[in-house]
Amino acid sequence: MRRLGSALLVTVLTCGLLVTPVFGEPSIDTLKKNKDAAQSEVNSLQKKLTELVSKISELEGDLIAKGQEITQAEEDLEAAKAKEEEQYEAMKLRIKFMYEEGDASVIETLVSAENFSDLINKAEYVQNIHSYDRNMLNEYVETKKQVQDLKTTLETEMSNLEALQVEFEDQKDTLDATIEDKKDEISNLDEQIQIAVAKAAEEQRKREEAARKKAEEERRAAEAARTQRTQTQTQTPGGTTTAGDSGSAADSTSTDTGTGTGTTAPTPEATGGNTSVAQTIVSAAYSQLGVPYVWGGSTPGKGLDCSGLVQYCHAVAGISLPHYSESQYAGGKKVSSPQPGDICWKPGHVGIYIGNGQMIEAQQTGTNIMISPVRAQGYARYW
Repeated sequence: MRRLGSALLVTVLTCGLLVTPVFGEPSIDTLKKNKDAAQSEVNSLQKKLTELVSKISELEGDLIAKGQEITQAEEDLEAAKAKEEEQYEAMKLRIKFMYEEGDASVIETLVSAENFSDLINKAEYVQNIHSYDRNMLNEYVETKKQVQDLKTTLETEMSNLEALQVEFEDQKDTLDATIEDKKDEISNLDEQIQIAVAKAAEEQRKREEAARKKAEEERRAAEAARTQRTQTQTQTPGGTTTAGDSGSAADSTSTDTGTGTGTTAPTPEATGGNTSVAQTIVSAAYSQLGVPYVWGGSTPGKGLDCSGLVQYCHAVAGISLPHYSESQYAGGKKVSSPQPGDICWKPGHVGIYIGNGQMIEAQQTGTNIMISPVRAQGYARYW
């Protein structure tokens, strides 16, 4: 009875093993297909990122141009206000003069007319003075209103562009993070592929070793059989034939004459050219700390944007740069280890590196020029 129970248990366990699916490790081909799919996705994301960076660069140009239009509108508005005030003061002086003189001056002007035609002309002259004052004042008031409306419109457009810039930056950050995740996935797949390849190679080596041993055993068995047959056929009486195999093994000694696997320290990057020029650039950047951020601004001490700051700092050092971050980065010598005076660049933004992982930058609207931790994807040098 106990044997029957054991047999039933074995049968149940065997059936369970037969129906239970066994999920093995993915094959090398599967891993490679997964890697190719992930790499294809990274390429697609990189393409989107490149297009987005291009949009960010174009948007920077639009923001600079719009900022310059606003600056010009503000100057025009101040001029219109000054003209209005000037005309208003002149009008008050004439009214005061007429009040102090009474109507005598006007009457004298009319009475002094030599004839009727002269009288008409002088009357028109007096009327024209009053009309001129009113017209000029109305004109300056209207001009001021038009400029104010234009400034308001430009500021609204600027606000929309800045909102678009924030949106693009957020999209870029998301794409950067997704691409990094996918690269990690590819790296992990690479590691799995290497492990699978090594495992397959080891299994192949074991199979070959087993086949070699089996072949060797079969050879020895055949040799022993041949020896046995030879001994049987010769039938030497009273003699004992001792068959001995004397194998010779050659020992090969490998001597490690290497000097070790130490890592050679990378050659430090050249610091560039004239460090006094670099210091001039840095000093100029420090001189603008606290200056307001102004899109398209190029007036030191009054208002600068990021590329305007970099342009000014290099101008102080005698280096002419365009007022555009992409051109500033593209025209300089690319360096991987920044030194004070270098340009810190990322799409749509630049600053001046001052050392210790910090830069001076005109960051964004509503802030003043400040010292910040470096945020850069590249560095350029002009000194």
